[in-house]
Amino acid sequence: MKVYLFPNLSKLNCREYTENACEVLKSCGISIMMEEKYRKDFPFVEGLEYSDEQSCISLCDAVIAIGGDGTILKCSVSASEHKKPVLGINCGRLGFMASLEHTQLDRLKNLADGKYSISRRMMLKARVKGDDNSEFFALNDVVVSRSDDCKIADFEVHKDGQPVSSLRANGVILSTATGATAYSMSAGGPIIEPEMECIEFTQICPHSLFARSMIFSSNSRIIVKCHTADNAHVCLNVDGNIVYKLSDGDEIEVMRSPSHLDIIDIDGGSFFSSVNRKLMRPLKDTSEENQ
Repeated sequence: MKVYLFPNLSKLNCREYTENACEVLKSCGISIMMEEKYRKDFPFVEGLEYSDEQSCISLCDAVIAIGGDGTILKCSVSASEHKKPVLGINCGRLGFMASLEHTQLDRLKNLADGKYSISRRMMLKARVKGDDNSEFFALNDVVVSRSDDCKIADFEVHKDGQPVSSLRANGVILSTATGATAYSMSAGGPIIEPEMECIEFTQICPHSLFARSMIFSSNSRIIVKCHTADNAHVCLNVDGNIVYKLSDGDEIEVMRSPSHLDIIDIDGGSFFSSVNRKLMRPLKDTSEENQ
């Protein structure tokens, strides 16, 4: 088995965790590939194979992203294009997509033994209507929001040609079930089981008494039309990255991507464990008070 390690060295102690992961993987007979740019960062780790990113992804059997959810997002599109599963090791604060915490690296042995399951995640495709070169793919979400030169904007949202909402707001979020625990949740959207195939629509700070999220079927075709004042703009964000600057009258089309991402889940039920551990307040232990 051959894996491609994708570390985020800006995370605290990520270099140390990556070195530890290499030792566990090598002890299991798993070959390790990394990008050439990391050669100087791991001079004392023997047996690593270095190459460019596309070669690493095309030749590996699985991608191991060491960092947080953002690290998984960075490699998700390339991994989905090459149909390679991704295993996340969390070095950050939340890490809902990660199967392992940095304290559980010994469980990487399950990868070599085939003791894991695959969680298939739907992705989104977005494009700016009228621009054939503006095709983008998202694992988490597609966000249309006002830019710094726009105080507030108006948005029209249509599903399969039918009007859904006309609102004045800071923006709109169209997310997958995977992205439901990201920006959408912070904006008041629900948590959705990540294997569900759907498109969630959530408003960002709407000037309205009605601000409920809506869930659309996975085969929906969503159009968002932007209305701004003269010379003002809104931004198209895909998985947290600004990819396009939109003007008054521009339309964004969002639909299900033909590609998907396979997430490796070593322990099983990692998502619900993360939700309970990182979002829910634990019940207070009253045993001592009752003694």
